[in-house]
Amino acid sequence: MRVLLSGATGLVGSALAEHLSARGHTCWGLSRRARDPAPPFARWFAWDARGPLTPGALEGVDAVVHLAGENVASGRWTASRKQRIRDSRVLSTRALVDAIAQAEARPRVLLAASATGFYGDRGEELLREGSAPGGDFLAEVCVAWEAESARAAKLGLRVVQHRFGVVLARQGGALPKMCVPFRLGVGGKLGSGSQYFPWIHLDDAVGLLTFALQNDAVAGPLNTVAPHPVSNCEFTGSLARLLHRPAVVRAPAFALRLALGEMSSAVLGGQRVSADAAVALGYAFAFPTLGPALRDLLATDT
Repeated sequence: MRVLLSGATGLVGSALAEHLSARGHTCWGLSRRARDPAPPFARWFAWDARGPLTPGALEGVDAVVHLAGENVASGRWTASRKQRIRDSRVLSTRALVDAIAQAEARPRVLLAASATGFYGDRGEELLREGSAPGGDFLAEVCVAWEAESARAAKLGLRVVQHRFGVVLARQGGALPKMCVPFRLGVGGKLGSGSQYFPWIHLDDAVGLLTFALQNDAVAGPLNTVAPHPVSNCEFTGSLARLLHRPAVVRAPAFALRLALGEMSSAVLGGQRVSADAAVALGYAFAFPTLGPALRDLLATDT
């Protein structure tokens, strides 16, 4: 296939491109600035993530993978930052689908990122793709985000909306940052620690995206999480054991709210998200449980 990727320089996008290229597919990337072609990308197209695509970006493309979006955890959620978070997802998806609508020959498939934040903070409730959305900021963003990608289905594309949990990887993302306080001996649970932590190993995030590209039976929302969700307390305990560090310093909820403001809801809330749909479709997880996943990712530390 010829695959066009946005968010192509990010953690998941770059790993996906490496994976697809190694299997004989051609990857084109969308970037905010012009880039010279270099493996695994055969071509790059400049795109500001809101305006029209560069002419030729969709030429002969079989599938589009849209992963672009501003990091929600890199600063306090001021009014302007919340607008950037929303616009980077909703407006970019709208512009991309508009470009597909105007293309002479349309791709067959659109894989679009979403997030488990769609569900809001739901405690012990087991959340499947048909569960109702939450009512907080991230849930509202995800609902609007998915509404834009769903427009592509009316254009005849098969659309898959990947509701990503926290992607765990050794080379970037959340895990290296999570390890820092533990290595300093001040790691521990966040708030009560009872909130669920939907996670997925990078290999399985890439694997599920590839599976969705190649299987016509996959359509609509898809929880892109490991089959065995854990609580924040279980996660921090496992991480501490593998790093041979204590996990005794708890970050109280009130302190996190003072430090992070509204963004604290992203770490104090949680979702117990089911991967049953992915399993039923036939995807075999390489890392279905947390222990082996962390051991693989922290192999150089243990």
